[in-house]
Order: sequence, then C-alpha cells, then structure tokens
Amino acid sequence: MSTRKKIAVLASGGLDSAILIDHLLKQGGIIHPIYIQNGHVWEKAELIWLKRFLKSIHRGSLKPLIVLSLPTRDIYQTHWSMTGKNTPGAKTQDEKVYLPGKNILLIAKAAVCCALKKIPNLALGPLKSNPFSDAKPSFFKSLEKACREGLNYRLRIHAPFLSLSKKEVMKLGRSLPLDLTFSCLAPKGLKHCGKCNKCAERKAAFHKAGLTDLTSYFRSN
Repeated sequence: MSTRKKIAVLASGGLDSAILIDHLLKQGGIIHPIYIQNGHVWEKAELIWLKRFLKSIHRGSLKPLIVLSLPTRDIYQTHWSMTGKNTPGAKTQDEKVYLPGKNILLIAKAAVCCALKKIPNLALGPLKSNPFSDAKPSFFKSLEKACREGLNYRLRIHAPFLSLSKKEVMKLGRSLPLDLTFSCLAPKGLKHCGKCNKCAERKAAFHKAGLTDLTSYFRSN
C-alpha cells in the first residue's frame, strides 16, 4: 500500500491488530480503526484497552476509533463466548476458540462502513500460522470481489501479515506499549485471566520474541 492512503483497520485490541495499526501508520497511511461489538464476554475490557492503546500512539494520521454494533447472540446463543462458561483453557486446541463465520460478519460490516465513508482500503491482521479457512488469501480475494459487486465500490481487502510468523510481528511492535493490548477470553475486570487459550498464546508470543511481558494477569500460572 502506497503512502497517504486511507485505510480502515479491523481492530480487536489484541497484539496483531495493534501492531498492524502502527505498522501502517509508519508506512504513511491515514488510519481509521474500526472496532465491532458482537456481544462477547470480553468486549468491555477489550474496548477499554484498545482506546488506551490508540491514545498512547496518537498522531495526526490516526483517526478517531469507529465503534460499530453487530449483535450475534441470536447466532451463537449459549456458546462459551456469550456466556463465559467453559472457556477454552491454556492447553486446548486452537480449533476450540474458532467462531464460525466471525470473519465474514466482521468484514461485511466494516466493508459497508468503508463504502459509505469512502475509505477504499480495509486491513486486518491474520498471521501465517492461522489455520482457519476464513483467514486464507483465497477467502479474502473472494470476499473482496463480493463486496465490490455488492456495494458497487472499489474496496480492497489487505492482510499484510499473512506471510509473517507471530515472532516476526511481535518484533515489528517491540517499541510499542504492548502491555496496553488485550488478548483474553475470560477477563477478570480489566485484567487478563492468565488461564485461557488466548492468555497462553500471548505469554508464548512474548517469550518466543524475547520481549518482556508487562501484562497484568489475574493468575500468572
């Protein structure tokens, strides 16, 4: 992406999307972060931390956070992400945290927002290690085509970290206040629980990248 492009970034408040925002800012992009509320149990804490992170890296080319609502309780119903019960623990397989259709929903909502606000680029932060079918180049290409046809707007969908490992992405963000990011499925107030699948993934990411983890965990083990 060339410099001074308007780019919307799907922001979760987690490590990857936070680093992506900074990365695109450094490339000269005019960044419009988008956060989409689905009704998951972690969103209150997640949104607070996202706002703190964005405030900490603020510059003129970082535009105000856009918060959109897309309730999914009628779809996921009694799923652990809605109830907070039986949250996948540290040793569970990644497949246990997969939310069917989530990327389709998020991208579709963000794409409409981009078309209405005339933001021609939408970026998100999946990595090379993502095993799911809705985080593959073919998926993004197909969805980009559908969005262009359905919205009659020339939107481009970008996933610039798809060729990178977690370690490589973490090193891109090594100078950032990564303790202001949030990656937890079962927060205790505003703290990471320290026990869930995502907390384990977060701890491992800092360790493998050789970075100090300043995250405040409710339980460290």
